[in-house]
Amino acid sequence: MVNVYEAAGRLYDALSGEHVVYRAGRQSGVALLNLRAGDTVLDLGCGTGLNHALLVDAVGPSGTVVGLDRSPKMLEMAHRRVETNGWTRVCLIKADATTFDLNEVAKELPVPSNGLVDAVFSSYAMSVFDDWHPAWDRMRALLKPGGHAGIVDMQLPVGRARIFSPLVRLAASVGGADLHARPWTVIQREGVDVRSASLRGGHIQVVAATIP
Repeated sequence: MVNVYEAAGRLYDALSGEHVVYRAGRQSGVALLNLRAGDTVLDLGCGTGLNHALLVDAVGPSGTVVGLDRSPKMLEMAHRRVETNGWTRVCLIKADATTFDLNEVAKELPVPSNGLVDAVFSSYAMSVFDDWHPAWDRMRALLKPGGHAGIVDMQLPVGRARIFSPLVRLAASVGGADLHARPWTVIQREGVDVRSASLRGGHIQVVAATIP
C-alpha cells in the first residue's frame, strides 16, 4: 500500500473525504484520549499530519507530538504542515509501523523517561496494514504503564446507513483498507476505563482507554 499513498501524497488531504466524513473521528478520538498538558503522544501512521493540530492543542506548549509513518511523500506533507504552523514540539519519524525496531525508535523519541510516551494514537491507519497486530504490539511497548491509547478506524455502516456501503467499499478498496479489521477491539479487550463513540452511521469507530 506504500505505492498508493506515495502516489497520492500531495492530493491525500483533498481526496480523502476528511472534512465531510473523517474529521469527526479524529476530533472524537483525540477528545476521548484524555491527553494532559505536557504529555508526549505518539501518532502511529500519521500520514500527512491531519491529527497534529488536534494533538498539539491537547498537549499544550509543553507537550510533544511524535508522528510516525513509512511513506516519504506523506511525511513530506506532514513536514510542510509542521513548518507552516510553526510547531516546534512536533517530531516526525520515518518507520514502518508494523516492523520498526523498538530500540531505534525509542532513541528518536524526544522524551527522557526511557523512551516511553504518555499516550499512543492511530487514526484510519491500522485497517490499511496487512496485519495490524504487530503495530499494536509496538504501540503498547512504547507506552508508559497506565498511559492512554486510542484507535479510530472504519467498518461498514450499520442500520439505515448501510445504503452507503457501496461507496464505503469503493473508498476502502482505493485506500487499501480492510473494513473487517476492527483494530479498536484490542483496546476494548486490554484497556480499562474504556471510552468509545460510533459516528457516521457506525462507519467510524472510536475507542480509547487506559492501558495498565
